Amino acid sequence: MNTSLQILERAVPLGSIEAYTHWVNQIPMLTKEEEYDLAVRFHKNNDLAAAQSLVLAHLRFVVHVARNYVSYGLQMADLIQEGSIGLMKAVKRFDPKLGVRLVSFAVHWIKAEIHEFVLRNWRIVRMATTKAQRKLFFNLRKMTKKLGRLGWLSEDEINIVAKELNVKPQDVVSMEMRLNNQDVSFDGFTDDEEESRGQNPVHYLEDQSLSSANPAQQLENSNWEFTQEQGLGEALSVLDARSLDILQQRWLNAKKSTLQELAVKYNVSAERIRQIEENALLKLRKELRKF
Repeated sequence: MNTSLQILERAVPLGSIEAYTHWVNQIPMLTKEEEYDLAVRFHKNNDLAAAQSLVLAHLRFVVHVARNYVSYGLQMADLIQEGSIGLMKAVKRFDPKLGVRLVSFAVHWIKAEIHEFVLRNWRIVRMATTKAQRKLFFNLRKMTKKLGRLGWLSEDEINIVAKELNVKPQDVVSMEMRLNNQDVSFDGFTDDEEESRGQNPVHYLEDQSLSSANPAQQLENSNWEFTQEQGLGEALSVLDARSLDILQQRWLNAKKSTLQELAVKYNVSAERIRQIEENALLKLRKELRKF
């Protein structure tokens, strides 16, 4: 039986990262020939035991890579877990015929999974969304440490970083602002000092309009507007053409006609136009009461 599998069978539940690290360090490293043989068995015969041996033998490398990201304030166990997922993806895609060792191939996949985890969890709001932003996010932290700076960069330092990373200075400034800003609770905490409570976003981002802040009120208003439009359309349909035209000319058009102008148009008196208008409005009110 493979030595790494023997160690796995003897494994007991681990209570700390130190215990886990000690355990993975007991798994022997593979020679180039052993690694090649296991990779061939996995890809040709779908030998899952061979794939498992490849993964186990490289877990110590995952721990090594994960240690470089503890400064982001995330749990080491979570970083190792994500890196292990990257290692398994690498084993699945590894082609032994390329002539490179698995560790050289896997480093990209291990870091990619850890990077994605860091970006998802370092802040509530995602720090970087594009490939360029992701690269700048991680490289900028390395550069600021290299410069020995914990606070804001000077203009000269910004230009140095931009030139070193081959990006625009404004991109460096934008990412620096994201890195230095902190998450703020929307409504604060119950034990906040009285004088600081007004600074919580809930106070200055609050929507004072009840109709827009209340979903139930929004739905009610929407239904009311739809009902009124539908009801008005049906009520207008009961009017004859002349009554409808008179209401249109008197109430709905931007430039409203006078009674005298409509009297000339229909060759009747202005009083008759007024009567037709009044009767049409009474019919409309009667119909609209049904809605």
